Amino acid sequence: MLIELAHITILVAGLVLAIPFGSYMAKVFSGEKNLLTPILRPVERRLYRLCGIDETQEMSLKKYIAALVGFEILGIIFVFLIMELQGFLPLNPQGVGPMRWDLALNTAVSYVTNTNWVAYVGERDLSYLAQLLGPIVQDIISPSVGLAAVVTLARCFSRRHSPTVGNYWVDLTRAMLYVWVPLTLLLVFPLISQGVIQNFNHYVVAHTLEGGEQVIPGGPVGTIEVFKMVALDGLAWSSTHCAHPFENPTPLSAWLEMGYILLVPASIVIMIGKLARNRKISVALFATMLLLFLLSMPLPFLGEFQGNPLLEKLGVEGGVNMEGKEMRFTLFEHVIWIVTAMAPANGSTIAQHDSLMPLTVLQIMFNLQIGAPIFGCIGTGSLVMLHYFIVSMFLAALMTGRTPEMGGKKLDLREIILASVSFLSTSFTSLVFAAIAISVPAGLAALGNSGPHGLTEMLYAFTSTSINNGSFMAGLKINTPLINLTTVIAMLTGRHCVLLIGLLIGGSIARKGQIAVSAASLPVASPLFIGTVVFVIIIMSALTFFPALALGPILEHLSLLAGGTF
Repeated sequence: MLIELAHITILVAGLVLAIPFGSYMAKVFSGEKNLLTPILRPVERRLYRLCGIDETQEMSLKKYIAALVGFEILGIIFVFLIMELQGFLPLNPQGVGPMRWDLALNTAVSYVTNTNWVAYVGERDLSYLAQLLGPIVQDIISPSVGLAAVVTLARCFSRRHSPTVGNYWVDLTRAMLYVWVPLTLLLVFPLISQGVIQNFNHYVVAHTLEGGEQVIPGGPVGTIEVFKMVALDGLAWSSTHCAHPFENPTPLSAWLEMGYILLVPASIVIMIGKLARNRKISVALFATMLLLFLLSMPLPFLGEFQGNPLLEKLGVEGGVNMEGKEMRFTLFEHVIWIVTAMAPANGSTIAQHDSLMPLTVLQIMFNLQIGAPIFGCIGTGSLVMLHYFIVSMFLAALMTGRTPEMGGKKLDLREIILASVSFLSTSFTSLVFAAIAISVPAGLAALGNSGPHGLTEMLYAFTSTSINNGSFMAGLKINTPLINLTTVIAMLTGRHCVLLIGLLIGGSIARKGQIAVSAASLPVASPLFIGTVVFVIIIMSALTFFPALALGPILEHLSLLAGGTF
């Protein structure tokens, strides 16, 4: 009981701490004086002078989008070259060679889009310098890009007839300088104190009792681990993720890491309301996300605690399936971690997803397929939820005969169409590419399982990459040219459709005037509207993905109950 209470407490603490941290973030992006202004403001000014940036000069929507897209392209090129040239660069004591070109491209796109889809083994295939300039640098930059997009949309709600939306370089700089760097420095030392390694040492060769040799790797794991949690990128230093004792050595480190996950995405919700100058938007967003988060819990707990009836027949007590799970943790710890990490599309895990029960996988996939709006995907998850709000407001207005409006802005056909396209684009990408991969010989050869479980593996992979989650089911061989190249398209489409549509909606809203709230306005923070949003999310996603889910995890669950195996 104490373990369960401790984990619930840390989740509540993360959500409560989001209130002051969200207020701090709002001050940062508004240019107001904050706690770190005396220390970081001189550094910020020098960076602007060094890069030739006029922080007082705002950009039009077109210039803002051009800056974002151009910066993303340069990031992909830079990381690709690092992966290809790491064999000739310093900080490479193990002599790691260059990656195959399709894997290097996949890795570069993965980092830049904050997906961190890892198709390699980090401690084996990356030099220390490649880890620093690839994962760690992009762990700061890529969530900053997403944060800049959601800041822009939120800011546009408070503007009237504005031809500009902000300055991309200022938003990006403040995100990195005021949010990620101090947060990392604050949170990394508690993990290091627990034994999470942080070094650039040569790998150690240990001699085992059987007379063999074991190579023990090193690396900047503490930094990687913090960003994995707070930036929701799910980057794995080890192929076993947080089950590895170098990433997660003690019960306290596991408790802290899980608590880090919800802090920043929940803070973004608070920040949105303050930037939009409408507290009710934050209340509505927070309530909707929290409700969906709670609704995500029953199926995984039911699936894992109910167990596998086939194992029960073999004499395993309760049929509890512990295959693929880390024995240092209880079953409750596994399930609460899975729910907490996968609802916001964090992607980190202490259990192999390929070994989870079908109902657990069903819930994970559904949370991803709705766009990870549950405190998820730094920037993009909040944007997806705002897009759902816009669609729901339109539907509610149709049913009540009112004009759709939100945050003091009238919603026109343009915003409603754009919000709908945001959802359809990621859905189209995940379903179409999964269908293509499952129907060609190269895709079938990558499957590690047959039947509905094999379909689930493939669908999970493209759902994960389309939503910038980055996790996968280990039965799928993901380092193949087909998977590497198709997931590149999925990652780029999923990321940038959401970001760019959010910016387009923001630019459209900024050009409008403010309308007064009247008796005809539908209150966004009302329980009725929040329930409508949840209903719209579930119905839209079920209609889109139910056929595929029915042939995958749902069929697997029914077959399992009937005693079938694959």
